[in-house]
Amino acid sequence: MTSMMDLIQELWTLKRDIVSDDFDKALYRLSDELPMKIHEYASGTPCWTWKVPEKWTCDEAYLETLDGRRLIDYKDHPLYVISYSLPFEGEVTHAQLARHLHSHSRLPNAVPYVFKIYEREWGLCCSQTLRDSLKDESYRVVIRTRFEPGTMKVGEYVIEGESKETFMIVSHLCHPGMVNDDLSGVVVAMDVARQLSEGPKPYYTYRFLFLPETIGSVAYLSHNESLIPDMRAGLFLEMLGNDSPHALQQSFMPDSKGDKVFRTALTALDGGAYIGPWRSVINNDERQFNAPGVRVPMLSLSRVESPDSTTRPYREYHSNLDTPSIVTQERLEQSRDLVLALLYAWEKDQYVVNHFKGEIFCSGYGIWIDYRTNAEGHRRLFEIMERCDGEHTISDIAQELGVSYQSVQKVTDLLCDKKLVSYSRTPIKTSPR
Repeated sequence: MTSMMDLIQELWTLKRDIVSDDFDKALYRLSDELPMKIHEYASGTPCWTWKVPEKWTCDEAYLETLDGRRLIDYKDHPLYVISYSLPFEGEVTHAQLARHLHSHSRLPNAVPYVFKIYEREWGLCCSQTLRDSLKDESYRVVIRTRFEPGTMKVGEYVIEGESKETFMIVSHLCHPGMVNDDLSGVVVAMDVARQLSEGPKPYYTYRFLFLPETIGSVAYLSHNESLIPDMRAGLFLEMLGNDSPHALQQSFMPDSKGDKVFRTALTALDGGAYIGPWRSVINNDERQFNAPGVRVPMLSLSRVESPDSTTRPYREYHSNLDTPSIVTQERLEQSRDLVLALLYAWEKDQYVVNHFKGEIFCSGYGIWIDYRTNAEGHRRLFEIMERCDGEHTISDIAQELGVSYQSVQKVTDLLCDKKLVSYSRTPIKTSPR
């Protein structure tokens, strides 16, 4: 089993454009680690309002002075050419070049990631420092790219549960020459899948998707509409290896079970994490699952700088500075463990069904908390017991009381051990009303 960092080191320099040989190479390498089904969608295939783009290949690209001094070269880094650039060869004026040369808005020494997948223009990228140094009247540009029919690939790994009800875990693989965005999400998802598959058998079915951003999710959903009704929730994983705090972004449906469980469980699992509403942290494939006609409540988990940061989501985002040097195995493992803990809460969240009537005689069951020495604990115990009525889940109780999922589960597990309550996947009304 290859470690997460070793897998990143293998794959990060590949030119993983959304339909390309290197994307395929990366996905098939993942399938060596985790056997998965590879879905293929031919160029031009309709996917609801979208279409799968052509395969794009850059054979050679560079910018040089008229006396032959090479300034930038695609073979040194894939970000020197905008993804899906048209081919172009010729001598251009300084003014013409400026219209097609892109630099990073914040980092003067970084090369930005620019893509024009559904637009048609040629373009190069460079650092602002290099751009500022260009003083000649004319330059030579060579961009030798090819557009041809191809097949976009989506990898799927399924862990069958006791139920057809499904939890979706998604990450994208398509950013060439970058690591944290989003090979980090990919390798964390891979490790989560490996650990879940080792057992015990879960209640829910888990589907893991490894795909090109946006169009990959649209293609999968539009060609698997029969699966959507069983999708109960999901989690998009991205940017999980840098040193920013974990950020949980809620779904479009913040009252969904997935939102309630993850929101109430997170703080006890990672005190440094924070929670943001829909579209406030990142915007990625979770959009396609939450969208009209689909409405699967998919949250996202990432490591994103605080909302008041000027370098959000993280300093090296969408640039050639997003390298293995900003990611560590330790942080990847922390993110993996957090995902597993959140999924554990998701698995365990059930309705708490009372087998008692009236208020429990706590002293008789050895669960009394003395209000004189622990007033808060005494109050919380009774507040939780009052909501054990067959119509509240663990996360319902936690959200209503403003306490952690884990603190409620600790009490309900104790009551379950005393045969005072049981758990149910469906509500069971115990009131005579």
